[in-house]
Amino acid sequence: MDEKDVQDEVSASTEYADAENPVGASEKKTINEEALQESGAENGGAAEAGSCAEDSQEEDSAIKIAELTAKCAELSEQYLRKVADFENFRKRMQKEKQEAIDFANQNLLLDIIPVLDDFERAFKAVDDSSKTATDFTAFRDGVKMIEQRLNQTLENKWGLKRFDSKDAPFDPVRHEAVMMEKSSDIKEAVVQEDFMKGYMLKERIIRTAKVKVLMPE
Repeated sequence: MDEKDVQDEVSASTEYADAENPVGASEKKTINEEALQESGAENGGAAEAGSCAEDSQEEDSAIKIAELTAKCAELSEQYLRKVADFENFRKRMQKEKQEAIDFANQNLLLDIIPVLDDFERAFKAVDDSSKTATDFTAFRDGVKMIEQRLNQTLENKWGLKRFDSKDAPFDPVRHEAVMMEKSSDIKEAVVQEDFMKGYMLKERIIRTAKVKVLMPE
């Protein structure tokens, strides 16, 4: 109820009271002033309560905004850190992969190097000798030993095995025919001569043998 309504109500009450029990002007004035003071106090209290409620809501909103802003900043920092960690991980994996490719055959080459040393010593011995028949035989035997050592190293440590093909049935998976000859003495194709040895890595043929094949007439 606003102040005007209160005044109207007070005036109506006063007029009714005057009709029932007339009083002096001063007493009427006092009654009116007291009624107006009570109405003003009520309206002021309501306004003050509404203002306090609005201030409380604004304060709560400001606290929530501050909390959400801080949380957003924290999550953003965590995201950037994760992105940086992943990028470093990706670069490290790329580097390790490339190193694995570059040095994949390191152990194999370390096994071959001593064989190269043997060849170097053999050639040096020939250069220092008088080149007699005996020296040539010794050189040949030395080179043969080097070949055997290399084949044994490759087979025992790396699974690389050389296979012979002479007199074996012709197999297009294992053999590559570079020459052919007809023969009435055979009933199926047979390898007559092995021009270049074939090699297997474990159970897989990695190079076919180049051979001469006898074909039945």
